Amino acid sequence: MTNTSLKLEINSLPKALREEVADFVEFLKKKSKTKSKLKAREFGFAKGKIKLSPDFDEPLDEFKNYI
Repeated sequence: MTNTSLKLEINSLPKALREEVADFVEFLKKKSKTKSKLKAREFGFAKGKIKLSPDFDEPLDEFKNYI
């Protein structure tokens, strides 16, 4: 639907329904603003906050029979 045809459709509605369309447009604007408030994560933001044990890559004791 083109902008012109959308405008024609909206203008052909009764006044009460045009007000509902306007309310819905405001709702969509608020909804899109709340999503844009989310900050993009930066690469490496947790660097140095997580420590792994030195034997992290070693096999678990439970699986020694299978090696």
